[in-house]
Parts: sequence; structure tokens; C-alpha cells
Amino acid sequence: MGCSLPLVLTACSDPQPKAAAKAPPPPPCSGATFEGTPLTHCIADPALHTVRTVLGPGGKPYRSLSELAVALGPKASQVAFAMNGGMFDEAGMPIGYYVENGRRIHALNRNEGWGNFHLQPNGVFFGTGTRWEVRTAADFASHVARRPDFGTQSGPMLVIAGKLHPRIDRDGPSQKLRNAVGVDRQGRAHFVISEAPISFGKLARYFRDELHTPNALFLDGSVSSLWDPRMGRVDGGPPLGPLILVEKKLIGAEKRTKAEP
Repeated sequence: MGCSLPLVLTACSDPQPKAAAKAPPPPPCSGATFEGTPLTHCIADPALHTVRTVLGPGGKPYRSLSELAVALGPKASQVAFAMNGGMFDEAGMPIGYYVENGRRIHALNRNEGWGNFHLQPNGVFFGTGTRWEVRTAADFASHVARRPDFGTQSGPMLVIAGKLHPRIDRDGPSQKLRNAVGVDRQGRAHFVISEAPISFGKLARYFRDELHTPNALFLDGSVSSLWDPRMGRVDGGPPLGPLILVEKKLIGAEKRTKAEP
């Protein structure tokens, strides 16, 4: 039996309001400015992303982000962003602690020496599953007993337990393109690359004062590079070594479809 006119707005109306469409997550990389210096700030969120380190097939390093992009082929659609990350030798091989897919390729390096890497304390960015951390090399050696899924050693540390590295000037004369990583108290990894020359001190203050990461680690300078697929950006330049790849998580039906042969 049909509804009479007076009941159209009651008996025949849909009593359940439609759920609002879920807003898409914000883009992982965005522009920022700190004390007059332009930066790009990328966030890896454990709820949305996975993190892994990458050298190359057979342990032969990809020497650029564009090589990595080509090698990934169709899988590149899952990339949120990537950066170079970790000190390396002339062949692109890591000179400090390096783990890829749970396999250790280089042991922790606590040797004295020259250069940024040996400006003690240096540190390690590492993680297993959705837990990612930055620790000084000494702290890592003392407290991390189980090998992580990924890890890369670089240096110097920029922020240590909420304080700036004691040997870094507030705004020293060394000004270069630089990139770094820190993990906040919510477990998100913040990757930053400068778009203009920046001092160690200014970059360190950005992590401490703006991103509020208890620990932050310098990744490299001069060769600093970013791959941001959303913006069509793939930096070139001098040959690279270890890379840090942040990928979008596959969920629900999409994950099942991708897993099918």
C-alpha cells in the first residue's frame, strides 16, 4: 500500500542520516619556513605508512632516487616519499650501522674520526613494524638488543633528549642543503630537507622548537635529496648511498587485490 501525502516526510523518509564522507589524509610532504629558511617537511605516520631502508639489488646501491623509482616500476604508486639517509663510502655502501629487511649489512660504527659522521654523538634511525626511533649510537648499543627491521646510522645527532647537540653552534658558518629525521612522542617520523643552505644549529632548533622531537638525527648535507611523487619531484645530484623509503599502507580490498598473483 502506498503512503498518503501527509506521511511522506515521516514514514517514507529515510530515518538514518547518511554518514559524511571520510576526508582523505593530508599529503605527507608540505612546505615550511623556519627563521627565514624554506624547508620541505614530510611526515611518516605509523597508521598510514611503512618505512624501510633500501640499497639496491644484490647489495649494489642505487646511486639516485630516480634509479629507485625506475626499479620499483608499478610499485612506485605506493611510494609516499623517499630520502637519502645515512653516511656512505665512494661506492655508496654504508659506513655505519645498516639493516635492510632484518639483515645487517654493516655493524654499528663508534670509531673516532673526521667529518660530520664522527662529530660525537652520532646516532641511528631504526624501527620494527610501526615503532620507529632515533637514538644516539651509545644508547642504541646499550639498550637495543633485538635487531630491527631497518636501521641506518648517520651523524651528528641534532637533538638529544630535548637538548641541542652540545658541539653545534647556534648558527654556525657552515651553510649547506641538509636533511634530517626525528621521531615525535606520537611515534611519527618527521623528515626535513632544506630548500636553501641552512646551518646545523637552525635545523636542530626546527626539530626541537617546531616539531618537538626529543631526538633528531642529521642525515646528510650537499647531496640531500627528496622523491615526492605527489609533486612530481625527484631530486638529482651527486651519487647517493642508503635510501629511506616511506610507502603507503595497503588496506582492505586494495590490499587483497594487490596480494593476488
